Amino acid sequence: MNAMLLNAEPSQESMIVRPSQKRPQLAHAFAPACIGNVGVGFDILGHSMAGAGDRAEVRRIEAPEVRIAAIHGKAPGLPLEAPHNTAGAALLSMRKALGLAHGFELVLHKGIALGSGMGGSAASCVAALVAANALLERPLPPEALYEFALDGEAVASGSRHGDNLAPMLLGGLVLVAGTRLVRIPVPADWHCALVHPHYVLETRTARAALAGDYRLGEFVAQSANLALVLAGCHRGDAAMVRDGLRDVLVEPRRAPLVPNFAQVKQAALDHAALGASISGAGPSVFGWYQRRADAEAAAAAMRAAFAEAGLDSDAFVAPIDGPAARLLDDEDAAEADA
Repeated sequence: MNAMLLNAEPSQESMIVRPSQKRPQLAHAFAPACIGNVGVGFDILGHSMAGAGDRAEVRRIEAPEVRIAAIHGKAPGLPLEAPHNTAGAALLSMRKALGLAHGFELVLHKGIALGSGMGGSAASCVAALVAANALLERPLPPEALYEFALDGEAVASGSRHGDNLAPMLLGGLVLVAGTRLVRIPVPADWHCALVHPHYVLETRTARAALAGDYRLGEFVAQSANLALVLAGCHRGDAAMVRDGLRDVLVEPRRAPLVPNFAQVKQAALDHAALGASISGAGPSVFGWYQRRADAEAAAAAMRAAFAEAGLDSDAFVAPIDGPAARLLDDEDAAEADA
């Protein structure tokens, strides 16, 4: 299977909005969680993860504005003012770029806690955009939503990085290189164990820990490790990935922010991991495995290591080649509300 190379710049024809009476007025969409950075690919590599996610209900309205009617679920206290909300800012970006005369009303259902290292802010952006896109007269391809999502993500983290956004839009493991989104093939049997402790680590705090000088040798080593991981995934070569999946640049600076991190990581490695590191900005920790059974055993051991620090946690085990964001039909949406 070859990598799929996608350019996030939509064609001029696809951006034309034409009036139509056939488009729905309400759409529901779901965006999955994500492993950002994947250790060796700071801000440029991520993969989607089944098991958790955010859901958005978007209604087309005549007023030329974006309204956030309500936010439910795992992120209380989020702003309802659209410019200050990640999903709201993403929809504002879409309206401006496309010159839309109509607006959107949004209801968010947060299934991912913010400050978890699972792409919670990105999932809100992507779910809202996928739902709103379905209400356009000429819906755009998923990769064309990327720039709007970047504007939303910047509200949460203070920077436009797409390592969570791109995998949610396209599914699977994705390399972000400017406006190019490159889907990387991964063997179907390879699984990820992700453990999220009940502990909040704000993205801005985790990014602040990276300030300071770095040695040239660290960049060289990290670049080599990233290359090994990408080549190993293409070839299905587990030994190559195992040699490369070691973060020598970012993890050492963020490790002190994650309670009992060394023990949690060791628990992941003790079960035949190809590698393990901090998911996104943390505090969640992930490991990659060739077999699902190993990933499940590792997840239990990682939870036990967090428990030693007095933290309860949630564990997720799913294929690395994870799902993309998707529209929900009425039955799926009703089931989610039940």
